[in-house]
Amino acid sequence: MTALTTPPVAKGGRLAKWSGMAKWPSIGIDWRRDIVYIGFVVVFIAFAVLLRDEGFLTTGNLLNILRQAAIVAVIAVGMTFVIACAEIDLSVGSVAGLASITTAMVISRYGLTAGIAAGIAVGLVVGAINGSLVAFVRIPSFLVTLAMLGVAVGIAQWVTASAPQPILNQTYTSMFGSGTVGFLPGLVIWSTVAVVIGAVVLRKARFGRQVLATGANRTAAEYSGIDTRAIKFRVMMISATAAAVAGMLYAGRLQSGRFQFGSGDEMNAIAAVILGGTALAGGRGSVIGSLFGALLMQLITNGLILAGLDPSQQQVVRGVIIVLAVALARNK
Repeated sequence: MTALTTPPVAKGGRLAKWSGMAKWPSIGIDWRRDIVYIGFVVVFIAFAVLLRDEGFLTTGNLLNILRQAAIVAVIAVGMTFVIACAEIDLSVGSVAGLASITTAMVISRYGLTAGIAAGIAVGLVVGAINGSLVAFVRIPSFLVTLAMLGVAVGIAQWVTASAPQPILNQTYTSMFGSGTVGFLPGLVIWSTVAVVIGAVVLRKARFGRQVLATGANRTAAEYSGIDTRAIKFRVMMISATAAAVAGMLYAGRLQSGRFQFGSGDEMNAIAAVILGGTALAGGRGSVIGSLFGALLMQLITNGLILAGLDPSQQQVVRGVIIVLAVALARNK
């Protein structure tokens, strides 16, 4: 009886006591699962202390971080669905550039409404092409979207002769980029709407559950009655449309369309999604995590700029931090 009633700490001593405390049961923190949130807090505090004299904590700088992360966050929402479905989309950056110049050119000729419709149509058309080739022709998404990356940027550069396309419509620029709602930049409002919709759909809607099931085990999902080809088609549509909206936000913020807009955003979005806890092998995803992944990357970039590092040094430090964060995160 004595052995059975001995408290666990007596059996393992202080080591057992501290081992139990290390799990943080009272607040439910899993440092592997929540690495992006922990990393965000740690990096923010570090920069706040080290760069307090460089204006890091000023309202203007903090809003600038939000503004610069907002567009990548919109792309990352769509990318979360794609990666959670065990696919990839490398064309989002070039789609953003193509949507920006399409919107600018149509606005200058046919007006605001037509320009907005044209920008969204770019995403729908590219998404339909990518989705059809991936879902029905069954070409790997890596190859399809890598080819589309080149096609989209080539078309954008060709039709504009590499020249920027100005947007003189003040209503458009106010709606898509340069406007504010209270003290919040309009870009932040757009990204917030995208994140809320994406998070609700992925976690609460039937479609979201089907995306996760398809990514986790396509064969099992098909046996359970899920049309996995339709799911793959739709996630590619979502990703391309989100990228087109991001391109329209670029155009509104900078009052012009350029084929260079979005260049490199595919890697930034993928990194943000993986940092946010979405499994690269599919089956698990977090839109909120992707948002914090985008914020963390922009936070690091902003802090390194204020610290005086040149672009090449920033890339090295940012790359090391991302690798460490992904290595520490849970990979199942």
